[in-house]
Amino acid sequence: MRRAAGDAAPWNREERTESEQETERFGERLAAAVGPGDVVYLVGRLGAGKTALARGLARGLGASAGQVASPSFAILHEYAAPSGGIVLRHLDLYRLKDEEKELAILGLPGAVSDAPVAVEWPGQAIGKLLPPTIEVRIEVLGDAARKIGLVRRRGSARR
Repeated sequence: MRRAAGDAAPWNREERTESEQETERFGERLAAAVGPGDVVYLVGRLGAGKTALARGLARGLGASAGQVASPSFAILHEYAAPSGGIVLRHLDLYRLKDEEKELAILGLPGAVSDAPVAVEWPGQAIGKLLPPTIEVRIEVLGDAARKIGLVRRRGSARR
């Protein structure tokens, strides 16, 4: 069910995963709450599982999970459903300076408005251009164990 921007009440949720596959499944379940216009920030240290979660999110939105890799070198990847429509855009801002002019070359925010966007390594500049509707924080607990915190912000496109 679609909601008008600004109608979504914030909510918090926390879950523990014990493997990369469980982290992917968390992302897949999250897809049910994500729609066009949603901006999902993926926050965590290097190796925390942000790309694994994005892989599950893409699969849950209808893309082949095999397409999903860390976009660090390409900065932006687009994942399509078998029908060809873009179901997720995946930004990795690790290598960019946290400046609006750095992001302007990507055509933000207009270039990503028709599909959900997952953003790894969000900073203050992206927050001005594409504020999060959902924030996912991933904390490393052990070798494969993770604590995943989820917060929905006002303005989320779906519940």
